[in-house]
Amino acid sequence: METLNSLFGAINGVVWGPLMLILLLGVGIYLQLGLKLMPIRKLGIGFKLMWQGREAKGESAEKDGEISPFNALMTSLSATIGTGNIAGVATAIALGGPGAVFWMWITALVGMATKFAEALLAVRFRETDSTGYHVGGPMFYIKNGLGKKWMWLGVLFAFFGAVAAFGIGNTVQSNSVADAMDATFGVPTWLTGVVIMVLAGAVILGGIKRIAKVAGKLVPVMGIAYIVAGIVVLIINVGQIGEAFSLIFYYAFNPVAAAGGFAGAAVMAAIRFGVARGIFSNEAGLGSAPIAHAAAQTKNPVRQGLIAMLGTFIDTIVVCTITALVILTSTVWIDGEEGASLTALSFDAALPGFGNQIVAVALAVFAFTTILGWSFYGEKCFQFLFGTRSIMLYRVLFVLAIPLGAMAQLGFIWLMADTFNAMMAIPNLIALALLSPVVFKLTKDYFDGKDVLPGESLDHDN
Repeated sequence: METLNSLFGAINGVVWGPLMLILLLGVGIYLQLGLKLMPIRKLGIGFKLMWQGREAKGESAEKDGEISPFNALMTSLSATIGTGNIAGVATAIALGGPGAVFWMWITALVGMATKFAEALLAVRFRETDSTGYHVGGPMFYIKNGLGKKWMWLGVLFAFFGAVAAFGIGNTVQSNSVADAMDATFGVPTWLTGVVIMVLAGAVILGGIKRIAKVAGKLVPVMGIAYIVAGIVVLIINVGQIGEAFSLIFYYAFNPVAAAGGFAGAAVMAAIRFGVARGIFSNEAGLGSAPIAHAAAQTKNPVRQGLIAMLGTFIDTIVVCTITALVILTSTVWIDGEEGASLTALSFDAALPGFGNQIVAVALAVFAFTTILGWSFYGEKCFQFLFGTRSIMLYRVLFVLAIPLGAMAQLGFIWLMADTFNAMMAIPNLIALALLSPVVFKLTKDYFDGKDVLPGESLDHDN
């Protein structure tokens, strides 16, 4: 284990170095500017389309895709709203200081353009497999958008995605839940792992339609419940909210001195952990979410892109900010705690006796839905590499890995997930940069009214 830790530590230092920060933020800024800040300006239209997309209508419901546009967003959100929002935000603050939150916000704002482009390209270049299901994502927009000479890049993405799903979307999730359930309710880690395996297996083995159906119900309910609980805590801590924002903005550009159990943090640490945990949370640039959006019942890539970008906004600007403010208004963060336990202690400081239980339950549900979403991502990557017949094998292996993750060493699991995150992102970001002219043209045509389908309302400028 020590050798593996050293190996992944060395790789992690390279893939999350300056090159990755430049790639992630650089491609996101380039897309945001190329789109003339459209993802931010048209945020309202995105929410309107999301609401309209709860049910696919007409011909698109019959032929183009397997799940409604709304459920495609919920499936992608099921994979993003997870431990990153609870444990990831806490880890960013514990290792990078309050300033890390600012860099999470920046990552999200540029990431909205990235997520928009990913979903647009996923729908534009998707295929229909031998079973009649729509499949798409970075490996397909690399294959069909960039051509055969770039096929190796799609294969690389699919390999990293298939493996990464076992980390970010499986073992990290079950491990965090098992840890929280053990600390809060005294439930043995192996028992938590077995329960999650049985429940997740019942959904995963049913494929994307069952996953989307469960995600479409669980994600909105639990997301709203967590936000409400966080707002209650912030009302209790209302006197510290101003100071929390001051800490975020000040330490985004200034080093934090050691205090209490907090070891201190340089500005570079705030940027690094803010960006890394921001990406871990909202997954903009990783290329995971477009795999779900490719299955949406839609004929218009731009409309799905507008819905997809909401995932980054909801995940980071809303949910992660709630978590961060709860932590920073409690002042527990200077005691040296990190991960889910820091978030639980922060909630419990305001709601003694049951604040930690709220976090444990939220973590369990979020992690469960993340496992569901990522099982689909990994499966499609595996299918791209080995064909449709390999799907059931991947599902079974994925489900069996859940209890193993629950009992594994947390530090190594986080390190492995962090490393494969970056390795997924590199092929995807290269493809996004090369295919950006397609993104800009389709978007311009749509908002100029040149790409409007029969019966579609011209609500672009609302």
